[in-house]
Amino acid sequence: MSSPISHTATIVLEKSTQAGWDAALSVLPIASKIKVLSIGKAVEAEFHTKTPKDSQSEILNKLHVLNVDSDVCVQPSANRKKSLLICDMDSTLIGQECIDELADFAGVKAHVSAITERAMRGDINFDDALKERVALLKNLPLTALEDCFNTRITLNAGARTLARTMQSFGAKTVIVSGGFTYFTKRICKLAGFDHHQANILNEDGDKLLGTVAMPILGREAKLEALKEHVKPNHTEADALAIGDGANDLAMIEGAGLGIAYYAKPKVAAAAHCAINTTDLTTALYFQGYTERDFVKSY
Repeated sequence: MSSPISHTATIVLEKSTQAGWDAALSVLPIASKIKVLSIGKAVEAEFHTKTPKDSQSEILNKLHVLNVDSDVCVQPSANRKKSLLICDMDSTLIGQECIDELADFAGVKAHVSAITERAMRGDINFDDALKERVALLKNLPLTALEDCFNTRITLNAGARTLARTMQSFGAKTVIVSGGFTYFTKRICKLAGFDHHQANILNEDGDKLLGTVAMPILGREAKLEALKEHVKPNHTEADALAIGDGANDLAMIEGAGLGIAYYAKPKVAAAAHCAINTTDLTTALYFQGYTERDFVKSY
């Protein structure tokens, strides 16, 4: 039988209150080495366990009983700071699904949003769902893409701080999306990422043609992107992957740390841990960064 190895449990509170802080400290494993990452907000404890998932669930359940909203991650203590950040875009780095917002400009949002929901839950094939939705955008003027980005798309809290802090410690930052390059190019610049990959909408210079360039960047392509971007000096264990939908599953499971961000049930179940109550800076706390390390951007 294997021996327990050193793990670190990180708790990040939704709200900084004395009651919440006291609760967080009270549920940390006994005989653990405690470190405060942000006073009243984030704390971690190093301890030994053979069952990290069980320990994580136990801490979350105790905090739930105490009515404390928080996010928790239990992971091996070694190699916590990752050299690659690879993120989904829609509903992860941004608060919207770009294709649903484009569909609103085409007058078919309800139809497209229903397909998107099923695809992100993993109920239908992602590639087929993307083709079906893009076909509904045929003849949409290209000016609608600019209008959509300028009026509908917003960064999620902590996106810039997450990317820029990890960069300051030498990490590569990559957006890999099942969405579209028109949007990933702009979000890459806005959030301060190094690279972006996504699908390409075919157009004639004035309007969309209702098709997407092949091959489609889907679930397996995201995992391949992870493997490619950790080369030549690192491995998948050195990567942090964050996403919310079924097409993110392979990269989340393949990364050294895979985080489900306000995710669909299948993704949350498969991920190492989840962010369900706080923002993207929690991914920094999970790696052991302190608030003093943050490169903040307003």
